[in-house]
Amino acid sequence: MAGYVRLGDLNTWYDEHGEGEPLVLLHPGGVDARAFGPNIDGLARRFRLFTPERRGHGHTPDAPGPITFDLMAEDTIAFLESVPGAPVHLLGCSDGATVALLVALRRPDLVRRLVCVAGVFHRDGWAPGVVDADQPSPAFLADMYAEVSPDGAGHYQVVAGKLNRMHLEEPTLTAHDLRRVTGRTLVMVGDDDEVTLEHALALYRGLPDAELAVVPGTSHGLLVEKPELCDRIILDFLTTDPVPTMAPIRRVRGA
Repeated sequence: MAGYVRLGDLNTWYDEHGEGEPLVLLHPGGVDARAFGPNIDGLARRFRLFTPERRGHGHTPDAPGPITFDLMAEDTIAFLESVPGAPVHLLGCSDGATVALLVALRRPDLVRRLVCVAGVFHRDGWAPGVVDADQPSPAFLADMYAEVSPDGAGHYQVVAGKLNRMHLEEPTLTAHDLRRVTGRTLVMVGDDDEVTLEHALALYRGLPDAELAVVPGTSHGLLVEKPELCDRIILDFLTTDPVPTMAPIRRVRGA
């Protein structure tokens, strides 16, 4: 069931799939909810999925002014309050992971378990050359935008410019900030990701209650490249409690 919800001055588009506990999926930047196409069926067998599209993405129109991670986090909080209306599991991929992390920091009461897929908490977490002001956007992104945007194909370069500025300047969270995320979190990354493995480790180590999954043989598109494996990892994390480990180091009781 797809449709719009009015959140302040923004008509936010979203779709729903499946039944069960609510799981909200936050898509990568520059694309839309179709990015989760290979994962929808697997996750919807267990959860009621919500797939909102953020301002300037997909079916959701752009708005005057810059696009920022803080603003998209506030939009997402408004969505969680208005549509699911209850605490949810929250999964974000790439830019969506950064937004999800900010939501968990600001409104832990709305987030049950958190999954951060191929996302950064600081702009320096991108591999060299990934964020490049002089590099044009891939043509397929403009084509995808034109297919569904209510603002029309000609507005794509405006949105691309806003996102480029955002990626050069944001986010700027610190390891100290990460310690305030109290919920259980899964950090996922491809072994050849645009997010450096060192940064993914810093995210994992900075979060008080985190688990780490490095998906072998994948890149920044790990959810699409190995959807069945990624879905299994995500479902295991969301549906089971932590097991007692035989030789804990990081998770030694009281540590």
